[in-house]
Amino acid sequence: MATDPVCGMYVDEKGSSLTSVKEDRKYYFCSATCKLQFDKPELEMKVLKRALAVAWPLTVIVAILTYVLRLSYDNYVMLVLASIVQFYAGQRFYAGIIDAIKNKSANMDTLIAIGTSAAWAYSTVVVLFPAVFPTGGVYYDTSTIIIALILTGTYMQRLAEARASTAVSALVALQPEIAHLVKGDDITDVPIERIEEGDILLVKPGEKIPTDSIVLEGESYVDESMITGESIPVTKRKGDKVTGGTMNSTGSLRMTVTKVGEDTALAQIIRIVRDAASSKVPIQKLADKVSSYFVPIVVLIGLVAALAWYFVGGVGPNVSILIFVSVLIIACPCALGIATPAALLVSSGKAAAEGILVKSGESLQIASKVDTIVLDKTGTLTKGRPEVTDIVTLSTYSDKQVLGFAAVAEINSEHVLGKAIIARADNEGIKTEFPKKFEYEQGFGITAFDKAGKKIAIGNRGLFGGSLPEEPERQLRELESDGKTTLIVGVDGIIVGLIALADVLKEDSKDAIEALQSSGREVWLVTGDNERVANAVARQLGITNVMAQSKPEQKMEKIVDLQKSGRVVAMVGDGVNDAPALTKANLGIAIGAGTDVAVQAGGIILMSNSIYDAYIALELGKRTMSKIRQNLFWAFGYNTILIPVAAGALIPFFTIRIYAFLPLLAAFAMAFSSVTVVSNSLLLARYGVTGPAHSRLSK
Repeated sequence: MATDPVCGMYVDEKGSSLTSVKEDRKYYFCSATCKLQFDKPELEMKVLKRALAVAWPLTVIVAILTYVLRLSYDNYVMLVLASIVQFYAGQRFYAGIIDAIKNKSANMDTLIAIGTSAAWAYSTVVVLFPAVFPTGGVYYDTSTIIIALILTGTYMQRLAEARASTAVSALVALQPEIAHLVKGDDITDVPIERIEEGDILLVKPGEKIPTDSIVLEGESYVDESMITGESIPVTKRKGDKVTGGTMNSTGSLRMTVTKVGEDTALAQIIRIVRDAASSKVPIQKLADKVSSYFVPIVVLIGLVAALAWYFVGGVGPNVSILIFVSVLIIACPCALGIATPAALLVSSGKAAAEGILVKSGESLQIASKVDTIVLDKTGTLTKGRPEVTDIVTLSTYSDKQVLGFAAVAEINSEHVLGKAIIARADNEGIKTEFPKKFEYEQGFGITAFDKAGKKIAIGNRGLFGGSLPEEPERQLRELESDGKTTLIVGVDGIIVGLIALADVLKEDSKDAIEALQSSGREVWLVTGDNERVANAVARQLGITNVMAQSKPEQKMEKIVDLQKSGRVVAMVGDGVNDAPALTKANLGIAIGAGTDVAVQAGGIILMSNSIYDAYIALELGKRTMSKIRQNLFWAFGYNTILIPVAAGALIPFFTIRIYAFLPLLAAFAMAFSSVTVVSNSLLLARYGVTGPAHSRLSK
């Protein structure tokens, strides 16, 4: 059996004529509505909007005429209005019945169509042929409200799905459209599609690298964070590999193309995202599962009860029809239809108020089951940019003076570390003057002369001859062991201090990890950064499970390994390199300030960029699913109790006269059930999470 990629219903591959092919893969659908959503989501959204524009205004009028304003001709007005809602706004449900019959299954469309049709048909007979059913009760409000609510829930789901579909487009946008092709002494701008293996390209400072290549000439820092997760740009020189889509920062590079098109690393990431997204098996909706058995059983009960009382019980045909209609009305899926949407509406509104965007109810359902959290480092647990963390003086100069010397040398630098030093100097109130002379030594550091004639040097060991005196070396190693990038500052040939920089933790990262772990969830740090940095961050946060130097496909493989061991995994990340893992995880949680790819690949988006919100989202998922289960229990519970009553269980005690008011009892039961479900869902709005970082969420 195949699975409908839209709704998750099972479809018989042999008997289904509703199919579609995308990227050499064949998909099967349970209804034309699902196929339309898959093939032409924009068109399906237009159809939904038109249906909603008709359904809600007419439903409101019907409700007013039912409960507020009584007119002598109100039944006829409601007949017209309800019929429009039933057969125009609700036409998709009738189409779903036809498709369900073809597929030999009963879906939610079947349940909605039969239930609303029973209420509408009974009410119409009462209005047009009052002598047939002397009770006189009509149930147009029931049929219209069900259709309007179900359409609203479907519309919200479609909005979320539309956002998710742009993830691959955002990945494709990373690749530049034009490359500088070098042939001899000529440099020509050509479309990226014309680049072939073996071509020589020129990449200028500030440009994206067009495709996977090997450096021939030049040295530069390349920002690979969107591919590797490495927060600090990497030095690239002759013989080094560079990846298409990464950003060249400082110098010009000439390179030989090694891979083009579908063979590039970026194309592989795109393919991984597509495959991971399409390989997900949709979570089967509980209502659909139950309705596949519930619908035929209810219809059978109604028929058997009506015929039994007619032939065996000796009741007249009118009473037999009332028995059949009463069973169907009592089984009408009003509470069932709103059990899930009501809870999702309340919880998603609560989440949005706290800066958490939930793309679908399915994401909340998965969130309730998550027992393992995989976290990226850069931009997720950390701020995503280096900051000065330590200034160590090794001479008579003060901290401010050492920082001032470093700022003079770095003031012309475009490197991310240089900018961090200038920012710290500005915060310290240091007025930085431009140097008289400036020299940048690629891969080593900077030498400059200030206006007083002092020679300032700042860089790595290589800039200072490769070896350091004992005390500077000890201090340097100690800082590096904490995962910090440390620069040596020299003045007139003497080492005067060390400046350590690191991608520092966000303020609430530690609180978030403590909350996640105390709730019984296993936490993993999986990052593209090196082991030294990864372990240092893990120590600060109390994380024991660490996986460093992870490429995008390795992150995804780790997710798969955890899933194979029976874990339900949530991945939290913010970069392009996280996209495969975000889509492969049971639940992707994207940081809102991250790349568009990460945001689109995630099922939940943390707009405030607070990792603590990931904990809140998971807890909200648990609360939401608890409410949905309670709602569904009640929705089916009242059916279980009242269907036998509608089928005639009370006739021996109250005779057939009970059917003078039993349809009204059925309507009351449905109304009471709906009120119960909505009221129970509204309790989610009172949900609060208290914590060091989020006292604003307290009740």
